Amino acid sequence: MTNIVSVKSMASIETVVELARTIWTEHYTPIIGLGQVNYMLNKFQSTKAIQDQLEKGIAYYLLQFKEEFVGYFSFDMDEDFLFLSKLYVLKSARGNGIAKTAITFMESYSREHGIPKIRLTVNKYNSNSIKAYDNMGFVSVDSIVQDIGNGYVMDDYVLEKDIL
Repeated sequence: MTNIVSVKSMASIETVVELARTIWTEHYTPIIGLGQVNYMLNKFQSTKAIQDQLEKGIAYYLLQFKEEFVGYFSFDMDEDFLFLSKLYVLKSARGNGIAKTAITFMESYSREHGIPKIRLTVNKYNSNSIKAYDNMGFVSVDSIVQDIGNGYVMDDYVLEKDIL
């Protein structure tokens, strides 16, 4: 069974930072290169960046499986959708329904708050994640390229899932 733990303390933030470094380096280096991975980790997943996001009301949760933290997810609320900003699981823990547990949690949250859909962006070359989201009922609604600074871009599909 997967437990979902709200990220509030400095220790839980540091756990997210450690998981991010491990997961992103392993998963994204072949897709976008180590330079962009390190840039994005420093910009979006450093201790300071996560603290700033939490202060802005962005929710972070750790995913615990068999007594170990194996991943995390993060979302922000808009009146029209929940934006799933991050959902990452260690390679060694994938295939256990952990990401599905996070999506189910968000679906319940959406229903409770009357938010009609969940939206996310996924790298166009992240084929395994695209397939997983497809299997969970997400559909592609757009294609975007976002400049994130330092000469890097995020080349993504926008996916959505209707909840209400």
